[in-house]
Amino acid sequence: MPTAAKLFAAIGFALVAFFASEIYKPLLPEGTQTGMLSMVNTVIGALVGWSVMGRLAGKGRYAAIGTALRTIAVFLFYVLVLWAGVEMLERSTSLHYEGPTEALTAMMELIAEYFLLMISEPEVPIVLVGGGILAAFLSDWAAERWS
Repeated sequence: MPTAAKLFAAIGFALVAFFASEIYKPLLPEGTQTGMLSMVNTVIGALVGWSVMGRLAGKGRYAAIGTALRTIAVFLFYVLVLWAGVEMLERSTSLHYEGPTEALTAMMELIAEYFLLMISEPEVPIVLVGGGILAAFLSDWAAERWS
């Protein structure tokens, strides 16, 4: 059921995802195609904000911080799996792997590589955690105000 808290959480985490993606782009190697990165991550951020944060909003400020961290973790999981899967499929079509097991192993390595690249510079984690907590406070406020 749509609520104000879910709407505010979706908008807040979509913004966090967009800004984190824009900060992440320069960290990628030269020549990496980033055309849809921000847009896709923004949609995932909105969906995760709506379904995770929006559902758990309204339990107080301290609970909102924990829920924000949970929402960020879920967001990172989906984003990393998606983009590592896309890269793995692109490599698979050029017959880079000998079999499906090798492709899935390489996908897990890509997830680890993308995550380590993300935490190599402090700006992306700061935006994710700080923006996520602000979005959680906003969602919590909306839940208290309109519930």
